[in-house]
Amino acid sequence: MSIGNSSESSEPEPEPESEDDRPSVGRSLQQARINAGLTVEEVSSATRVRIPIIHTIEQDDFTRCGGRVYARGHIRTLALAVGVDPAPLVSQYDAEHGGRPAPTPAAPLFDAERIRPEPRRPNWTAAMVAAIVAVVGFVGFTLFNGGGSQSGPVSADPVTSKPSAAAPGKAGSGKASSDPKAEASASAIAGVPANKVTVKLTADNGQTWMSAKDHNGKLMEEGVLKQGASKTFTDSKRIDLVLGNAGAVQLFVNGKEVKNLGDDGQVQRLTYTRGDPSAG
Repeated sequence: MSIGNSSESSEPEPEPESEDDRPSVGRSLQQARINAGLTVEEVSSATRVRIPIIHTIEQDDFTRCGGRVYARGHIRTLALAVGVDPAPLVSQYDAEHGGRPAPTPAAPLFDAERIRPEPRRPNWTAAMVAAIVAVVGFVGFTLFNGGGSQSGPVSADPVTSKPSAAAPGKAGSGKASSDPKAEASASAIAGVPANKVTVKLTADNGQTWMSAKDHNGKLMEEGVLKQGASKTFTDSKRIDLVLGNAGAVQLFVNGKEVKNLGDDGQVQRLTYTRGDPSAG
């Protein structure tokens, strides 16, 4: 019996499959940007990250970021701009580059909003000028009101003397005054011009990247709309919108709320005219 002629012993054993078939961090960011329909220039304008740095990050080259702390910050910023969760990408970067870096004094410098200005000496001259202006204004206001009170009784304001339109709501169920969304919708309907298209965006459930163009294709505004912030756009014919995180946006078109825009992280391209929406 010859063991060396055995066909089974000569066959190579199959190599084990790779445990991690995930795309790289840069490739994931690039693919998410393409899926969102955004160019590198649009992402750079929204995030203030320079175009060459975005290109190198998408090629998995983080040497131009200025260090691991800044690289993590760039990854998080770009992920939010293209509508993906930054946490898995940051964790993947840490795993590929020696773990999460230890906290250093340089880390807060990445967030420009946390930079504290250097203490300045008080400007006593400006304070004295402001105090003098306040005193003069108070004296003038007092003299003006005093002179007006001698001319006779002030007539009642015809607007405030009328019964309030919300008075029936107090006698009834009281829902009209207690529902802030109903009040916001009524206010939006009353304030829009009938001969134009008016769009109001509010980042209600989180921040989102957005852009708005008029009927000529001219860019009205683009950038990141932070949570709680609102933007209103008006045009004579049409407004084209791009929302990077549709699930976070509350949208009013011509004074009517448009619901069910999309899910969190979903990119939506929308167009509205003076006759929209047909049902708000």
